[in-house]
Amino acid sequence: MILRKSPAEMEAMAKAGKIAAEVHEIIREALDPGMSTLDIDRIAEEQIRKRGAVPSFKGYRGFTGSVCTSVNAEIVHGIPSADVVLAAGDLIKLDTGAYIDGYHSDTAVTWVVGGDEAASEEARALVRRTREALWAGICEAHVGNRVTDISAAVEARALPHSYGVVQEYVGHGVGRSLHEDPQVPNYGRPGRGPKLVPGLVLAVEPMFNLGTAETEVLDDDWTVVTADGRLSAHWEHTVAITADGPRVLTARSDEPEWPLADPARVPGRAPVDAREAG
Repeated sequence: MILRKSPAEMEAMAKAGKIAAEVHEIIREALDPGMSTLDIDRIAEEQIRKRGAVPSFKGYRGFTGSVCTSVNAEIVHGIPSADVVLAAGDLIKLDTGAYIDGYHSDTAVTWVVGGDEAASEEARALVRRTREALWAGICEAHVGNRVTDISAAVEARALPHSYGVVQEYVGHGVGRSLHEDPQVPNYGRPGRGPKLVPGLVLAVEPMFNLGTAETEVLDDDWTVVTADGRLSAHWEHTVAITADGPRVLTARSDEPEWPLADPARVPGRAPVDAREAG
């Protein structure tokens, strides 16, 4: 069942989204080689609870962390561990959410440990293009479109670079439950699936791999990895469908909350427009 949210419910979700966004920014400032993924998890939980919320992920279906910490070839659902110590150039995917006043948020980032310059150009391009795919999908999340208009826009950013688009793990609705209907795939033909109407709240979350789209799950029954061991990137935002366009409830300080009203701040959009104009 697809659940629509009232304006008041969307504001409650915006509160949860702001908390998750702030936590990602705090972790980015703290991130350094030599940290363990458990160190990151402790920061996330402390900061979420400090803001009066609880971690959406902790205890969810038995998950032990407050944030999913997936490194390099790990795509998603990595379990925080004192034994996983980060090195300069690692790609760390952090997926977290906050629960407050009865509603969840859900958002993911991919940071380069030690700063972008510590990674190869190939890795940096993967991270950048996956983020641009997220925003391309978000910009299609407006009233009158359908779910797979988002999907097609995401996939279109992967195809020119032959990236593997993960298919087993997709976006979804968000609200009183962390995962709600409908599913939001990162691939597919446009014009299909449920129509986007005011009140829907969706998590859009592309996952691109340098190589194959095939995945495997490790023996911990959580961590999803690329089948060929190559790098993966993951970005996600919680997005509300409104009459005024998509509203990004988990936008960080360097991102637009209303991308259609502020296109110059949409990652990948302004440079493309500038090239076309020239």
